[in-house]
Amino acid sequence: MGDRFDAKYLKDVDSMHFIMPFMYPNRCDNEAFFSFRIDLTEVNRYLEKKNAENPEYRYNLFQCIIAATLKTITLRSKLSIFIHNRKMYQRNEVSTAFTVKQEFSDDGGEVLAFIHSRPDWTINDLHDEIHRQLLKLKDRNYVDESTGVMDKFNALPKWISRPVLKFVCWLEKKGKIIPALVETDPYHSTVNFANLGSIGLPSGYHHLTNWGTTSMFVVIGEAGRMPFFENDQTVFRYAVDLNITMDERIADGYYFSKSMKMLQYFLNHPELLEHPFNERLDDDVYSTL
Repeated sequence: MGDRFDAKYLKDVDSMHFIMPFMYPNRCDNEAFFSFRIDLTEVNRYLEKKNAENPEYRYNLFQCIIAATLKTITLRSKLSIFIHNRKMYQRNEVSTAFTVKQEFSDDGGEVLAFIHSRPDWTINDLHDEIHRQLLKLKDRNYVDESTGVMDKFNALPKWISRPVLKFVCWLEKKGKIIPALVETDPYHSTVNFANLGSIGLPSGYHHLTNWGTTSMFVVIGEAGRMPFFENDQTVFRYAVDLNITMDERIADGYYFSKSMKMLQYFLNHPELLEHPFNERLDDDVYSTL
């Protein structure tokens, strides 16, 4: 009773989390923003070793960050919660989405990649799935399902498409939308990524949306030599900046803090990404986060 096609309705929540969606109903009004810098010394060492076998499709930093994020979310289940129509839901799965530029030009098209993660996945499974999707998405004639649906709405006369779209938005707001319409919608994934480093931009802030169910957005900047302060001295290391926007209503500050530290730990120990996403950290390691 009350469950959605993609999530389970959380009936037994504490009073604060029951009341907050009524006090603050909009996701965009409840954004918590985190920014931190990752030393990539260990990630680069891991990637060099991983790619020594010369696979056809090389492992890269983007895959490591996605894998670390998915592993963190799998182990920290509250990060999979979303609030919709003033109700809290626990997702049935962990998923991620990102936009792929089909051609690096002003007129180059964009398509959407949508990945359904599994608890027993490792970075190797993620690597293979991204490779499979990129081969499909790089085809200039390919149109993902969400873009295809939008094209159909756009092709209608505006006096028809406008009221139809208003009705679709009303259905989505009420949680009654047809699943096929949002199967590859990035804002119905657990976490959305923007790899700005791939187009030479620094990391920046990205908003959440009231449309959809995404409670987490990760922006990845361009990697390079960056300053770190140690023992009153400045040292430069190869690093990357990550900016993360979260819906603050899904958990408390302590839970977010522990989760962000876990994400950083996986990037500082990338060999752990070879283990299943649902494999827990040792208790002695977890207690230090």
